[in-house]
Amino acid sequence: MKVAELYRSLQGEGLLAGTPSTFLRTSGCNLRCRWCDTPFTSWEPTGDERSVGEVVEEIAALGCRHVVVTGGEPLLFVEVMRVCEQLRATGEHVTIETAGTVLPPEIPAAELADLFSISPKLASSAPPPDTPGDWHRRHEAARRRDDIVATLLTAANYQLKFVIDRRDDLDEVQQWLNDIDRQVHVDRSRVFLMPQGVREDDLAETARWLQPACQAHGFRFAPRHHLSWYGHTRGT
Repeated sequence: MKVAELYRSLQGEGLLAGTPSTFLRTSGCNLRCRWCDTPFTSWEPTGDERSVGEVVEEIAALGCRHVVVTGGEPLLFVEVMRVCEQLRATGEHVTIETAGTVLPPEIPAAELADLFSISPKLASSAPPPDTPGDWHRRHEAARRRDDIVATLLTAANYQLKFVIDRRDDLDEVQQWLNDIDRQVHVDRSRVFLMPQGVREDDLAETARWLQPACQAHGFRFAPRHHLSWYGHTRGT
């Protein structure tokens, strides 16, 4: 598997914000969000090839009970799923961060994670139509899979994190949740809305209208704590 980063830090988002965690960031993604904050895993995927055994040993050496498996899109790779399987067998708490567009290969989702952190991509995430590689069309065709999101919601504990870039994203979130509710009920207290951006002034500007919107609709506001703690820096 190609590993972009493996490090220990604090979880900066969602239900487990502030929890000491080891982060395994895989390289490779089936989407190309225009505002991707880890382009080294998507637009220009980089990393080192490592075996399942090497990754598990390195995670154990960091000595942290909580492990966050992220990307890119980690659910693309069976080797990553085998890492998750081994971690859970030895008692680690595993969070898998996914866009909810693919199901894990070979191994049932329910066996892989204690928490699925699902971040569906809204229409505002699409790259421009003239993006090389036909990525606008490919992104739009792949970004929404309600059936897969519904499956992941019933596989383990979950949180839904929507990245909000503009005000009309709120309408899309509401419609998406209503659509998903036809397959499986979504607990709104597990829905987080997170401002798009990596600069504190941009995040604060969005937060001014997004926080009251969360209160009005029964969602949870998700600050990007790690950016406040460490800045936009790899390995944090």
